[in-house]
Amino acid sequence: MKPPVLTSVKTMYGESLSINFDGWSNRWNFATSLAVHLRTTNSGTIDMISDFAMKKVFLVCLFIIAKVGIAQSFELQGSDTLNHTDANGLKQKHWVYYGKDKKLPGYKENDKVEEGPYVDSKKVGIWKSYFVSGKVKNELTYNNNRPSGYAKMYYENGNISEEGVWENNRWVGEYKYYYDNGQLSYEWKYNKDGKREGVQKYYHPNGKVMIEGDWKEGKEAGVLKEYYEDGTLKSEKNFKDGSLDIASVKLYEKKEKTVEPKKEDKLETPEVKETPKEVKPGYLQDGFNRVLGRDGKPVKEGTFKNGLLIDGKQYEYEAGKLTKTLIYKGGKVIEIISEK
Repeated sequence: MKPPVLTSVKTMYGESLSINFDGWSNRWNFATSLAVHLRTTNSGTIDMISDFAMKKVFLVCLFIIAKVGIAQSFELQGSDTLNHTDANGLKQKHWVYYGKDKKLPGYKENDKVEEGPYVDSKKVGIWKSYFVSGKVKNELTYNNNRPSGYAKMYYENGNISEEGVWENNRWVGEYKYYYDNGQLSYEWKYNKDGKREGVQKYYHPNGKVMIEGDWKEGKEAGVLKEYYEDGTLKSEKNFKDGSLDIASVKLYEKKEKTVEPKKEDKLETPEVKETPKEVKPGYLQDGFNRVLGRDGKPVKEGTFKNGLLIDGKQYEYEAGKLTKTLIYKGGKVIEIISEK
């Protein structure tokens, strides 16, 4: 349907306004309200000067045009572009599903659940699903009704939670996972079989690398390095086909400021408290350990539990020379021996 066309406005009392709607027309008589004043200009042309009644005519025309335009838009959107089913009963083009369609917990009838395109009732292209809040939950690429291609998942705060390529029910290629604040948590690489391959990295919440190393066929291979949150080296471990070589383990003590107790307080040595750190399997183990510094010299040795020295010794150096030995018993410093 084409928009209406104004075909004639006559200029005397009692005459009519005619509007053409592509083959049909309606007429409105404004005999009692339409007043058009004419005057002849010096050039012999005629100007129309409309009063309030002519403004009413103009508003009526705008109203009719708007109504027709809205009707056309609704007709196109309602029957041609959204939730379209062809003559064979197959879903085509863009579809939108709401709570009333999916009946999912927490969704109201008019809450959008998911949307995306169909070809012959099979999902293709990018499909989006939504949280109850209306924010995007994930964006999945479909091929022949199966997720296949780039995929993104989101936290409800709008930040990406994970992204990568999904093929044959597995991740392939580069894959990234994020903290909910948007900071990268780890980035892995997968081979075509969905097994981790190549350099893999984990990150602290502050963005510093936490762990990095090589994987082959889904297993650790070679030297794996772990770092403290300040970026300094925490440990080095050698793996072969996923198995840890215990003899190769090197642990590095994080340098922290220590306060030496006064001599008169030696008998009442305060307990040295250490903050337990999260230790992954295969790293600092409960039981006897010997921790080496960067120069290969021992900095701690003895019995550990939950990453803390319980019974043993801690060594302190200056310019590479041993200056002090702290004796631990039951997790407390019971004696400090000066080596000077």
